[in-house]
Amino acid sequence: MSDSAIQWSVARFGELELEQLYAILAARSAVFVVEQDCAYQDLDDFDVPGIHLWAANDSDRVLAYARLLPPGLRYPDPSIGRVLTTSSGRGQGLGRALMRRALREASRRFPGQSIRISAQQYLERFYRQLGFSTVRGPYLEDGIPHIEMLRSEQ
Repeated sequence: MSDSAIQWSVARFGELELEQLYAILAARSAVFVVEQDCAYQDLDDFDVPGIHLWAANDSDRVLAYARLLPPGLRYPDPSIGRVLTTSSGRGQGLGRALMRRALREASRRFPGQSIRISAQQYLERFYRQLGFSTVRGPYLEDGIPHIEMLRSEQ
């Protein structure tokens, strides 16, 4: 898939069109609930105050997604979570591109602040390459080993 077929978007909850919200929630369900066989409460109280970043193809199907949370919601620091690449988006470097965009957006909206994540443990190396350091864990979150990581403002 060429880059021209990929559309990157960022929006607050109230700015999302219904079709965009549906596509985002469908992608989150497909990856986190179905693929990872994890029954958990995906719809939490953080979607409304969150900032949503995603890549979609020319059919408006979500290929990659992340949610940026302001400081004081999940952690004292701003945080990035619900990071995913759908099966149709994998193998194209979208996960790295998504995280770079999320980090730029966090720096723009929350200048001078560190970013905290709760990452699936098997992705520790990936997040280290993006400047994160492990600060806690491993621990189980929804039955999956996770680690808490922090990226100091650079």
